[in-house]
Amino acid sequence: MKTFLSPLTPEQENDCLNKMKKGDLEAKNDLILHNMRLVAHIAKKYQNSDEEMEDLISIGTIGLIKAIGTYKEGHGSRLATYAARCIDNELLMYFRARRKISKEVSLYEPIGTDKEGNQVNLLEVVVNDEPDVLEHMELAGQIKLLREMLADTLNQRETYVIVHRYGLCGYEPMTQREIAMEVGISRSYVSRIEKKALGKLKKIFEE
Repeated sequence: MKTFLSPLTPEQENDCLNKMKKGDLEAKNDLILHNMRLVAHIAKKYQNSDEEMEDLISIGTIGLIKAIGTYKEGHGSRLATYAARCIDNELLMYFRARRKISKEVSLYEPIGTDKEGNQVNLLEVVVNDEPDVLEHMELAGQIKLLREMLADTLNQRETYVIVHRYGLCGYEPMTQREIAMEVGISRSYVSRIEKKALGKLKKIFEE
């Protein structure tokens, strides 16, 4: 496993937190990098899963970024304690989502009707290039998930964007801007990830 930076001292951590409050992105990056050892430590608990360790660390890092963005001094715990809970929760949410995604579903099974009363199946929804994919799926009254589709076709970051963008696996739908703020990347980058992921899904269905 790669070597991670040592944890910050309490004084260094407080200094970075204060700088981050003033908009210092370098201080935020320092907090992330110096807490990656914690991410790796928690990810080890899930090594017996089918996931690669690098993927587990990537998922845990999302939890770490959320923790750093929402941590408030005076909560009664240090950043590391708060972050550990967030990292573990992110990993648990991911595995719960994976279990839901693995449910059997037919690509041709009707999932609802369109505005004209015509039956719509899952294959038509994914292959459709129109931007209102979510609207079609909501018409069914429920969203049926693809069997191993996301897990086998998309990488971890693409899965995260699609799941949160379209409100799959029990998540609330989010805008590209909201996802960008959540994971600390640009909205345009989220848009590129989403477009690439949908392209992969469409290609699989067409094949």
